[in-house]
Amino acid sequence: MMELLAPAGSVEALRAAVQNGANAVYLGCGPFNARQGAKNFTPQTLTEAIKYCHIRGVAVHLTLNTLVSDREMQEVAALIRHAAQSGVDAFIVQDLGVARLCKQIAPHVPIHGSTQMTIHSLSGALLCAQWGFTRVVLSRELSREEIRYICQNSPIEIEVFAHGALCMSYSGQCYLSAAIGGRSGNRGRCAQPCRQSYGYGRWQNQYPLSLKDNCLVHHLQELQSMGVVSLKLEGRMKRPEYVAAVTGVYRQALDTGKVTPGMMETLHRAFNRQGFTDGYYTGRIGQDMFGVRQENQEDQQFYKQMRQSYEARERGLVPVTMEASVTAGRFRLTVKDPEGRVCTMEGPAPEQARTAELTAAELEDRLSKTGGTPYYCAQVLAQVSPGVSLSAASINALRRDVLNLLTAQRARVEQKPLGRPKAVPAYPGNRRHPALTVQVTSREQITPRLLKMMPQVLYVPVHILAEDPEFCRSLSKSVNVCAVPPKILHDGDRSALQQELMTLRGMGVEELLINNLGLVKLAKGCHLRMRGDMGLNIFNSFAMQTLRELEFTSAALSMEMTLPQIRDVAKAVPGELLVYGRMPLMVTENCIIRGKTGQCSCHLASAKLMDKTGAEFPVIRDGNTCRSILLNGKKLNWLDRQNDLGRLGLWANRLYFTTENAREVDQVLTGYVSPTPFDPGACTRGLYLRGLE
Repeated sequence: MMELLAPAGSVEALRAAVQNGANAVYLGCGPFNARQGAKNFTPQTLTEAIKYCHIRGVAVHLTLNTLVSDREMQEVAALIRHAAQSGVDAFIVQDLGVARLCKQIAPHVPIHGSTQMTIHSLSGALLCAQWGFTRVVLSRELSREEIRYICQNSPIEIEVFAHGALCMSYSGQCYLSAAIGGRSGNRGRCAQPCRQSYGYGRWQNQYPLSLKDNCLVHHLQELQSMGVVSLKLEGRMKRPEYVAAVTGVYRQALDTGKVTPGMMETLHRAFNRQGFTDGYYTGRIGQDMFGVRQENQEDQQFYKQMRQSYEARERGLVPVTMEASVTAGRFRLTVKDPEGRVCTMEGPAPEQARTAELTAAELEDRLSKTGGTPYYCAQVLAQVSPGVSLSAASINALRRDVLNLLTAQRARVEQKPLGRPKAVPAYPGNRRHPALTVQVTSREQITPRLLKMMPQVLYVPVHILAEDPEFCRSLSKSVNVCAVPPKILHDGDRSALQQELMTLRGMGVEELLINNLGLVKLAKGCHLRMRGDMGLNIFNSFAMQTLRELEFTSAALSMEMTLPQIRDVAKAVPGELLVYGRMPLMVTENCIIRGKTGQCSCHLASAKLMDKTGAEFPVIRDGNTCRSILLNGKKLNWLDRQNDLGRLGLWANRLYFTTENAREVDQVLTGYVSPTPFDPGACTRGLYLRGLE
């Protein structure tokens, strides 16, 4: 049976999940989790939560799924140590540096790759397995066929989001909230700007970025047959009654194999956005997947009913067997739990029966009454000698005492040795002025002036290089070309890209820009040097050290870092920084341009979204795919402050051209050599100065 993994954003929600049948819960403690708006747990309440769950046979997964700076690593290490000592069952991790820390401190605790890692291919899962992960949570954009393929070939467990909110962007690849409000989803403070209204070209009361909630309740048997190990329910920001309702419905669906109209009504009453969608899973991607939350009067009767499911009484969750022996002068009771724990106690000596003697059936009946405890009697075996008597109070007291002893054993944590973090070696970084690198998205942006400036690296999309072999050969002779694949590469796209890369390798292209971990194995198989892109979300020295061990040639640091953080991070591989261009804010499986035209015309048309404030967000294609990249309206511009950037130890400053035509490219290149004053109306400093909340 698949694990049912439920959200616990508070102590009350934890109880709601457990009492409604969750096999495991996931929760956050402190600031290093992706739902900092939830109540979450303190170190003390985390320990108590783990005890509560373990007594009831429920596992606890701690979310450490945010990016962490170098200065926060000591605090994260303390939390990892405390959680391990408290008996946590798994860490859910996004940051490569945090994963490294978990393995060093608590190697016995399993590590699960968060959906924030953007694992959406078998090669991504294989790399996580190589690093010692025991499970990955797949991106929510995958179809049933893609999930099945990964499950059949993955050496580690696969977890799938089954119900709850869908982000428009691939998780881990969204910077919209950070860019417009300084609240980063990668740091657990997403303000959900995707739920706001936008228009195409002008503001309209439309919601082209708001997806309905995911609902896979009708596909559970199929998911189980594929080999999916765990079903995740979203909702750490939602109220406990929601957790109770959704967990209860999915528990019932898993146990019975049926989904009734009443169960669907419960899901709708708990929360919905004009219904639900299974569009990614079934491959029906399009406008039917979109919806918004409709404000209705709170259903107090429904909430009351849900609260009763976890407040009224303790639900017997753990099956136990009892063996009782009553003989002249001795009353012994033994209880066993499913994990093999055995507790035995003796009660008061039986008396000689004066009237009615105690029977085995009567003793079994009294011992099986475990209401108000986490246990239920799966079996009671009783042996009673004739002619003896025991009071009901004596039987009840011994049953209570032996179950309390079992509870204490189930809450006990086996202490295992913990390690200490290993410091990252000191890497001084570049002391000279950073080199120039340039990334283009169209062929016309590769101007004669650009080639004359001889950038250290020229990043060019794979499809541009592949469609004109002569151009590719000529270009690779004049400048160091690094091929740029789509940011997202599903398993079905891998073979075609591999053939293109092998062809490009023969044309002189020797490097590949890596935006997701699934490309690492492909790059090595094609004998291409790897350069890390911004989508890897490199935020600290530990993550940089991991890339060094993977033999990366360079790494672009996160756009969400501040200048001091960039300066202080160890340059285990040469560091690169985006200093000019429209920042990519989303990568979406749903084509945003198709949302405008009603048909797939993204190869012909472009689009801009506009919000209520008049801010524009251009949309481009992800390579030559039908996926979309949402760009920031204002261009990041640090060309007038290159001296400041020169003190950060960086190897290179990158210019990123997206919507610019050839003339505009040349103007920017002129500004790189002879900077003009900063224009706050058209440009932004990004987050390098103001940072994040």
